[in-house]
Amino acid sequence: MPRYFFNTRIGTELVADLEGEELRDPDRAWEVARAMIKELLKTEGVQDSLLNAVLEVTDDEGEIVLEFPFTEALLDASDVTKH
Repeated sequence: MPRYFFNTRIGTELVADLEGEELRDPDRAWEVARAMIKELLKTEGVQDSLLNAVLEVTDDEGEIVLEFPFTEALLDASDVTKH
């Protein structure tokens, strides 16, 4: 299975995910990204800096598979198109 890395970009700062997670496909990576953001917003609270953050999901080769704005995770899943 492919490995995906969930890196958080807040402004110009990048918090790298050094371990990653093996997932079946990009759709599953999208689901995991959304769940991660929702959990972070739940534990840290809705802060302006986090609302402007983006989760950059990359593959084993460092290519960005998807960019998931934190604000998008707050939308109902039926309103969102997977990337």
